[in-house]
Amino acid sequence: MQDSVSIPKIVIVGGGAGGLELATTLGHKLGKNHQAQITLIDPNRVHLWKPLLHEVVAGSLDTGMEALSYRAHSSENHYYFRLGAMDGLDKTHKQISLAPLFDHHGKQILKPRKIDYDILVIALGAKCNDFGIEGVHENCFKLDNKEEAEDFHLSFLNRFLQFSETAHDGENVSIAIVGAGATGVELSAELYNAVDRLEQFGVDKIHHQSLQVTLIEAAPRILPALDEGIATKAGKTLTDLGVNICVNRNVKGVSSYTLHTSESDIHADLLVWAAGIKAPAFLSELQLITNRIHQIEVEETLHAIGEDAIYAIGDCAFLKPDHAERPVPPTAQAAHQMAAFCAKNIIRQLKKQPPKKFRYCDHGALVSLGRFQTFGSLLDQLFHKHWLIEGGLAHWAYASLYRQHQLALHGYWKTFWIIVSSLIEKRIKPKLKLY
Repeated sequence: MQDSVSIPKIVIVGGGAGGLELATTLGHKLGKNHQAQITLIDPNRVHLWKPLLHEVVAGSLDTGMEALSYRAHSSENHYYFRLGAMDGLDKTHKQISLAPLFDHHGKQILKPRKIDYDILVIALGAKCNDFGIEGVHENCFKLDNKEEAEDFHLSFLNRFLQFSETAHDGENVSIAIVGAGATGVELSAELYNAVDRLEQFGVDKIHHQSLQVTLIEAAPRILPALDEGIATKAGKTLTDLGVNICVNRNVKGVSSYTLHTSESDIHADLLVWAAGIKAPAFLSELQLITNRIHQIEVEETLHAIGEDAIYAIGDCAFLKPDHAERPVPPTAQAAHQMAAFCAKNIIRQLKKQPPKKFRYCDHGALVSLGRFQTFGSLLDQLFHKHWLIEGGLAHWAYASLYRQHQLALHGYWKTFWIIVSSLIEKRIKPKLKLY
């Protein structure tokens, strides 16, 4: 076996959709044959595909079924996993620093550490952007990770437990969601699905009208990044469900149970912030070129601008190719493509071959309103035209995005058995997680 000291060290920071797929690919192409040492670093022990978080909130998805253990996955896919959070970069000595690690009691487990690299890939993703608005952090739920989604899920269940014991006729549970992008829109529908399930389970006084969701968006319409036809259809479905949609409405501040907007105050039992994105702020302190929301600006080769040993992919990377009208969007689809391309360029770099330029391919956009409806647009590469789809075909296309992610992580046979296992679990377990 070749000495690991003499082979290139490739360090990937961030185990989201892009980072984990990249570690898996490089593990099989380089780590398996000891051509490189692949290390993935993440502060969490398990991975959950971020577009599923709204289903975790509503209880329609059990994280125990879908979460992936980094440690177990790394042992099967020829890369190393280290638990930790990056907090610094030394480009001169090619080292990153990891913050000290604490347990859930606040006791320090590991001291600060230094990790050497020959090639570094930063794939830290992004979080909701509060735009500096006062009170957001203290008073709003966010959906940036599994823990936050599960916290909101329990708060949602507890509020309805309280409601079922104390409510009078005509009262309801009110939830206000700021941000009518895909997350906010999909969450709105999933919450109504959860209430319908609670009614089926026979919870006292719970019925569809027991919930009032208000969706607030600063833009002139919901789903501003998607085709207007999709937004119109989604808006009608949400309105039919009972969602109160407020557009052209800017939030000026947040206090307990209240959103202070440009028109009037909106009161709700639960407040959710799902607006905008920003990369981790410390990225702007690493002597790398970043934009105003801390994304690392990258060249078309996916190298950080001016760097030959540092790449950035996914939501924490900003790329606007010369030929493109818009930057590459911060989506799971883009992260998937960037991960696959970055792996190829890293292999080319190790072979001392010139890098190639990344070309993002927009395959369309999809939004799922749970069991109520799915809408989307698929791009016809031949005619360069988007075709609107809905119903069963759109639902199949939406589900295929997650299956594509699973295929990249597990291969065909294991993904097949994961799907079979999931179908069995759904038949024998309740349709709503109640804990």
